[in-house]
Amino acid sequence: MSKRDYYEILGVQRNASDGEIKRAYRSLAVKYHPDKNPDDPQAEERFKECAEAYAVLSDAQKRAAYDRFGHSGVGAGGPGFDPGFSNFEDIFDMFGFGDMFGSRGGRRSRVQRGADLRYDLEITLEDAAIGKEERLKIPRLERCEECNGIGAEKGTHPEDCVACGGSGQTRYQQGFFSVMRTCPNCAGKGQVIKTPCKECRGQGRVEKEKTLEIKIPAGVETGSRLRVSGEGEAGSNGGQTGDLYVIIHVKEHEVFERQGENLYAAVPVSFAQAALGAEINVPTLDGEESLSVPAGTQTGTVFRIRSKGMPVLGGRGRGDLFVAVTLITPKSLSKDQRKLFEQLAEIEDTEFTDASFMDKVRNIFG
Repeated sequence: MSKRDYYEILGVQRNASDGEIKRAYRSLAVKYHPDKNPDDPQAEERFKECAEAYAVLSDAQKRAAYDRFGHSGVGAGGPGFDPGFSNFEDIFDMFGFGDMFGSRGGRRSRVQRGADLRYDLEITLEDAAIGKEERLKIPRLERCEECNGIGAEKGTHPEDCVACGGSGQTRYQQGFFSVMRTCPNCAGKGQVIKTPCKECRGQGRVEKEKTLEIKIPAGVETGSRLRVSGEGEAGSNGGQTGDLYVIIHVKEHEVFERQGENLYAAVPVSFAQAALGAEINVPTLDGEESLSVPAGTQTGTVFRIRSKGMPVLGGRGRGDLFVAVTLITPKSLSKDQRKLFEQLAEIEDTEFTDASFMDKVRNIFG
């Protein structure tokens, strides 16, 4: 059977550049790799065919000979044909994606960083305003002190796995290719422990609870995240310890509503206070504050009290407190109060039946 043209195999023109040939081969190698097509023998043949074509066309001398004499010029397919790579791992190494199919060996790193931990902490608005020291109890995995984290009984040490030679991977022949897989004997660790530590049962880490004191800065709000370096779980085989992240949740306040650094509150005033004006006491996070309500204040009027809001997190100064006054209507009246309101009603009726006022109403409604 005659062999296919190498340019046709890679799908490129005869005047294709080296870069075009390389890109075409890379695309086809990924497409027809046997690991991606385990039940397709034709894919394996296509892969071999592409590798053979690339081995010739990527070499300037071989390509020149092929262009002049065809397949006979490069001896393709004959005894001892060498596509130019010691094995197909070299092909993938050349492209920088040798690990894509697990084809590259080597000793695996046994050291692993410990996991980061999360702790959700609920505090009051007052605590968020002034900051506080908080004691936290953190359950976590810590390095076993008995074996110093290696997992082996004192006086012994982990040994390289004989099945994989300490690499954590074993090589299997699959048709034309050798495939690397996680070693089943050591679960990919590269080492086995024949005499496990009794304290940690060979894990190198034990579960413990640690009490930490952390500083909650003034101005934190719901969603603020505090990072405590090195207070996560211990790493395996001497790996670096993870970090602890404290997530803040500020409880809702019965008086104040928070928006950034500003606080908002509503305070009740009587009809007389709103009409005549008054000095009233309003709540703040620092205690009561005097507020002057001018005569004729309408319900819903908002007053601003500077620097009585929340501290600026990581900065200077404080936000403001905004107070909305709400007119309170009494539910029951004494005899004297009723008499006064009746007199007021008569005056108001006279005012509201004023001709000029009625003219304004007519103008509004046409």
